[in-house]
Amino acid sequence: MVECVNYALKELGFSEVAEKEIFITIGLTLEHTLIKLVGENNVEKTEEFKNLFIKRADEVMADLTIVFNETPTIIKKLNEKTIKLAIVSTKFRYRIEDILRRENLLNYFDVIIGGEDVSSLKPDPTGLKLAIEKLELNSSEVFYIGDSITDAKTAYNADILFIAVLSGVTSERDFGEFQVEYFLKDISELPEILFNK
Repeated sequence: MVECVNYALKELGFSEVAEKEIFITIGLTLEHTLIKLVGENNVEKTEEFKNLFIKRADEVMADLTIVFNETPTIIKKLNEKTIKLAIVSTKFRYRIEDILRRENLLNYFDVIIGGEDVSSLKPDPTGLKLAIEKLELNSSEVFYIGDSITDAKTAYNADILFIAVLSGVTSERDFGEFQVEYFLKDISELPEILFNK
């Protein structure tokens, strides 16, 4: 993400920004990312920023994305317990599928909803509700797991229980205004919570 944001900023004539500043925008739409980084007086450049980001992301994002070490084991463990898995993201589905395919994890997911599958992105609950519908589950049977404020807002807007993972850039304190069922230091703690529930 850092590479793609800074590429788009440079192409638009802006200076590169530090990783820390970009990390704060994780979970935001690309339009909101640009505004957060360079200010609202540049709102007319959001479409060009978005196109430049996507162009660079198509070139490098899948290769630069690293899956946490514990993730494949946890995904397989959940699959063994016949827990249905879905991904709801503002990222494009094809890019998520490329990463999962590379990691031999694609077949473990029942549903993937990407930014191109909905008309409104998170924190709008449309994508999350669509995933639940495709999974043929009731809202009461679902946890939404995320690592950003945007994820917490999405769960709240969909009236879904939320689990916060603290392996991203958002701290437990940052989630203060949201109802969080569990805090996980990383995804490896998830099976214990689900299987002992």
